[in-house]
Amino acid sequence: MVEIRKYKPSDIVQLTELMTDLGCPSSLEEMKVRMERIELNSNYFTFVATLNDTVVGMIGITLHHTYTNNNVKTQITSLVTKKEFRGQGIAKKLVKYIEEWSHSKGSNFIYLLSGNSEKRINAHALYKYLGFEITGYRFVKNL
Repeated sequence: MVEIRKYKPSDIVQLTELMTDLGCPSSLEEMKVRMERIELNSNYFTFVATLNDTVVGMIGITLHHTYTNNNVKTQITSLVTKKEFRGQGIAKKLVKYIEEWSHSKGSNFIYLLSGNSEKRINAHALYKYLGFEITGYRFVKNL
């Protein structure tokens, strides 16, 4: 049975492996630096899905405020399921867990950003299936 829990530093090797499945291959050293920085920020939270003590998915979120209202917002910043476990409801379980967790923290608004490429078609179908709506555009500029 898949269980969801907070990330632990001992998960770092398996989390690094998941980054390849997310399309962002990283070295263990790079991930250690990232996770140390993320863990220092009290608005960032990382949860993992485990099956028999093996990390098979993860979700990273931030809680924040905006200038437009006083509500706490939850942003899903990363969501990935290990390739060989896709299609088994793990991402859905991670998102549902975050919905309940966020609500308990006073947030009733969850959003995510996703790239607009052919590689993201399955992810976009999942987000729509989970009740997310497309509400805008993302503009980026590399400096």
